[in-house]
Amino acid sequence: METVVIGVIGADVHAVGNRIIEYALKQAGFNVVNLGVMVSQQEFLDAVIETNAKAVIVSSLYGHGELDCRGMGDSFIEAGYGHVLLFIGGNLVIGKTDFNEVEVKFKAMGFHRVFPPNSDINEGIERLKEDLLKS
Repeated sequence: METVVIGVIGADVHAVGNRIIEYALKQAGFNVVNLGVMVSQQEFLDAVIETNAKAVIVSSLYGHGELDCRGMGDSFIEAGYGHVLLFIGGNLVIGKTDFNEVEVKFKAMGFHRVFPPNSDINEGIERLKEDLLKS
């Protein structure tokens, strides 16, 4: 059973989706470390170090994910955890922005998978399983 760290980054306090993700991951057989809301980049990294997690799933619904996640991929690499899968989903930027542009931005920040609002959690879990097998 692989360990996955989840949480809502920055000053975001949207907890419902986070709990749904936790439930779905547990049902799929993952060990879930849920950091809750208002999580910093450093808290995600610390949790990975403490638990030897293989993946991090970041949620953001308040539109400031782009600001909250800047440098996150680099931080993981610098700490020696560049192998950890970084997934993110939600309303990641303010305003109406084509999702393809959003995806390109977050992949450039080191995220392996980027999901738009209202994504199917089961599809995300399938992508996670596929990526874990490859890593």
